[in-house]
Amino acid sequence: MSSASQNIEAGKLGDESFMSADDLRAYMTELEMAKASKMLGAMDKAEEARKKLVATLRQEIDVTPEKIAEIKQSLANKTRAAAGRGESEVLVMRFPSALCTDKGRAINNAEADWPTTLTGRPRQAYEFWKEHLQPAKYKLRAMIIDWPGGLPGDVAFFLSWS
Repeated sequence: MSSASQNIEAGKLGDESFMSADDLRAYMTELEMAKASKMLGAMDKAEEARKKLVATLRQEIDVTPEKIAEIKQSLANKTRAAAGRGESEVLVMRFPSALCTDKGRAINNAEADWPTTLTGRPRQAYEFWKEHLQPAKYKLRAMIIDWPGGLPGDVAFFLSWS
């Protein structure tokens, strides 16, 4: 076997080209960079979607008798289904803590005046509960349900009947 053939054979393992350790490290670095770039792109898209959601939820909806009836029907379906499963509460709304004037601090600390920090549709949801559901003995509980980066993330409203 010629020395050229030996050099070609030394560069192969089985049917695959053999990479030097430096080549393999460079390849791994490129893969990690590609993964990180893809993750950053996904994170950018998620942040953009979150900003759109916040903007949408900041805008109040028209509260018409038809809308009230629609909401009541939806809640009746959710509560009956939950009760049928033996549950005594149901998640009725989830929203970013950015919709609270204090970014969810009062809710997290269970302060009595937490409803005053609500804006937009979450404020409307609270007012709907106060006017239509509290007189029927339903309770509303608000809590922070996720902590991205150690900071309050989403707020959830739970409607309970026990």
